Amino acid sequence: MGVAEALGAGAARLLFYPSLLYTAARARLPGSRRPWFHRIDEAVLLGALPLRGRSRRMVAEENVRAVVTLTENYETRFFCCSPQEWKAMGVEQLCLSTVDLTGVPTLENLHKGVDFILKHRACGNTVYVHCKAGRSRSATMVAAYLIQLHHWNPQEAIQAIAKIRPHILIRHKQVQVLEKFHRNMITGTAA
Repeated sequence: MGVAEALGAGAARLLFYPSLLYTAARARLPGSRRPWFHRIDEAVLLGALPLRGRSRRMVAEENVRAVVTLTENYETRFFCCSPQEWKAMGVEQLCLSTVDLTGVPTLENLHKGVDFILKHRACGNTVYVHCKAGRSRSATMVAAYLIQLHHWNPQEAIQAIAKIRPHILIRHKQVQVLEKFHRNMITGTAA
């Protein structure tokens, strides 16, 4: 890990609790346009950390049978279900560690995540795709899923998500990895 990456990872750890509190406060404001999660299509929910207290309700009410986690372990340690708790609820979890603030899902992880989502979609399940706030890391994964599913380009996928969840923030480096993902899809090459 280079100096810039280490500084970014350190800043992400330092800002985790204040930014999580901000996300929670924004979601609870009357008339908030930032609910905890949004349904993107019949198979995907895009959202913030699936807090332990809400998880059973999501499983029951939204047919969540799979979770794609794009966080680091410290982000989910105290507030979210453990892999064992998810499994006990009949939910399969895929963890694809990605640093907050400056992190970009790798091309390999985008392929893994999309394959996982498509597998569950074929079974009629809902997949909850999340990071801390449901704005960048997880939105990048959902954009890759839409690129694969609909044969869209990255901008079409990002615009489709933004119509549903307007506060997404897909940064330049995330767009770049989506462009590589799209090129791989067109040329038929793997990660």
